[in-house]
Amino acid sequence: MAVTGQPGDARALWSWALYDWANSGFATTVMAGFFPVFFKEFWAAGLSPTDSTFQLGLANSIASLCVVVLAPLLGALADRAGAKKRLLALFAYLGVAMAASLFWVAEGAWPLALLVYALGIIGFAGANVSYDALLLDAAPRERLDRVSALGYAMGYLGGGLLFAVNVAMVLRPGWFGLADAAQAVQVAFLTVAVWWGMFSLPVLLFVEETAPRLPPRPGGLVRGTLADLGETFRHVRRYRYAFLFLVAYWFYIDGVDTIVRMAVDYGLAIGFSSADLLSALLLTQLIGFPAAIGFGRLAERWSPKRGIGIAILVYVLAVFWAWQMSVAWEFYTLAVIIGLVQGGIQALSRSFYARLIPRHRAGEFFGFYNMLGKFAAVLGPLMVGWVAATSGDSRFGILSVILLFLIGAAVLTQVDMAAGERQAQAEDRQAGI
Repeated sequence: MAVTGQPGDARALWSWALYDWANSGFATTVMAGFFPVFFKEFWAAGLSPTDSTFQLGLANSIASLCVVVLAPLLGALADRAGAKKRLLALFAYLGVAMAASLFWVAEGAWPLALLVYALGIIGFAGANVSYDALLLDAAPRERLDRVSALGYAMGYLGGGLLFAVNVAMVLRPGWFGLADAAQAVQVAFLTVAVWWGMFSLPVLLFVEETAPRLPPRPGGLVRGTLADLGETFRHVRRYRYAFLFLVAYWFYIDGVDTIVRMAVDYGLAIGFSSADLLSALLLTQLIGFPAAIGFGRLAERWSPKRGIGIAILVYVLAVFWAWQMSVAWEFYTLAVIIGLVQGGIQALSRSFYARLIPRHRAGEFFGFYNMLGKFAAVLGPLMVGWVAATSGDSRFGILSVILLFLIGAAVLTQVDMAAGERQAQAEDRQAGI
């Protein structure tokens, strides 16, 4: 039997954070980096730039819609059966298998490439439902901001290190005994699978699900899970500030995810070289490591709400810059700016929400968190692709993302963190936790 740690135990904290290190290889090398480039130049070379942008945005949106349906069910099941780690393993290794499968997709087979990619996203996002919920099992409430930030920092560092090796493989394939850049990208997909699979093991071995599973309902596990989901739907508005935060998060994180998924495609569409784009993405990863740690400290000094607000403002200014940029150095500067806030807004969103929810129903509530985040991601990439295709100009597509940040910021101002925490803690006391 694996030895596991209680909340606050150093081994549990680091094991939890290491999963961000593990899955960030997929987020960086596949989702943000090589897949958009390889899709446009290898699998979908026969499509026009705007058509390939639309198809990529559509695949991202369909995958996100699947997660919208699955996430609340997975969260409720995790609480009902005490199955956070089992569900994490199931979906993580689905993603591992899909990352490896990209190696064998033939040139020109863009529909198959999109199918495998979409299944990989489902594995990635499905595992995150349980992973995010395990934050409350790994860390005490007073350390949520710092530990959440540690996870994202580890993700930026680990994802950045793997991506650096992968970029070197593509730019200098001969150094690695590879025939050309195309073969290097294919091998890079295999390295993601190995990396993700290997570094997922500590969270499965050393983090204990300390919140008790919910008592059984009449009718068995499946019916009990559906009943839990219906109950959460009925009562989520009772957690007023958690509900308001979810609405705000729905909008602003869509802007963040859309930029992550479509930035390289946008850069290619306005004429930048793939080498510049990949190098800039690597720069974002390297800056994201210390910046995420810094945002965790900022949240402890001020508040996670204020940190999120600062990040949203930076994103709005960055999108304006992206709309008018025309030379490569501007893309590099933009990569630095995004690197300073991307990990911070993600980390503080997770820890802020964790403060507002009852610990004994963390799986269910994080199911909604991931559902709304991915439902928003149905809108963003599709909106960018549609605006670009309709206007014939990719610049207008990226500019449309500002609307998502502005709506999210407006709703966030209505969230009272202290009142939300008091309610969540009172619910836990009533449940005996």
